[in-house]
Amino acid sequence: MEPPAPPLKTGRFSMIRSFALADLLTLSNGACGTASVFALMQYLVSAERRWLVVAFVLLPLALIFDVADGRVARWRRKSSALGADLDSLADTISFGLAPAALGFAVGLRGSLDVAILIYFVACGISRLARFNVTAPDLSDGSGKVKYFEGTPIPTSVLIVGLLAILDAHALLGEHLWLGSLELAGLTLHPLALIYAVSGSAMISTLRIPKV
Repeated sequence: MEPPAPPLKTGRFSMIRSFALADLLTLSNGACGTASVFALMQYLVSAERRWLVVAFVLLPLALIFDVADGRVARWRRKSSALGADLDSLADTISFGLAPAALGFAVGLRGSLDVAILIYFVACGISRLARFNVTAPDLSDGSGKVKYFEGTPIPTSVLIVGLLAILDAHALLGEHLWLGSLELAGLTLHPLALIYAVSGSAMISTLRIPKV
């Protein structure tokens, strides 16, 4: 059973004093996602591939922190009033914005590509908001959520993995896998459709058992 969150402390440095160990792991998740976006920006400016590699590595690391924060909270039987919101905000960066920025950096820059990437991020935000609102209704008697409604946003790491494989085979950038299409004067790279599928799965009503 998830430990009840204590009320937020008041007074000087109250927010910092309210943090639990799990919250620090959650913040590490968000920090990895943010650093990944910065690395991608540096890659676009410098064209140095090492920054792309850094961006790739940071997102699975963010996932490790994301998994660890929940385990630590259950192990220590201690969470904070900020925990759930911190988790959602960090996930928005690491598994929503950062994977979308990665797609843009490696070549998904057509008008329709960008629209799909924005849709993907919007779906991720919506998915997290829905979970926060419906979690009490989805939980069993012990307070544990029985299943996810829609695929969890961290599954976007699978897209990151696919792009890493394509990068290893020199199938990104100018040689982007599956090429490009022109639709009504707008450019679409079919690879971008994987983001559309992922985003749609997040906001679907599919029931995914929680392990």
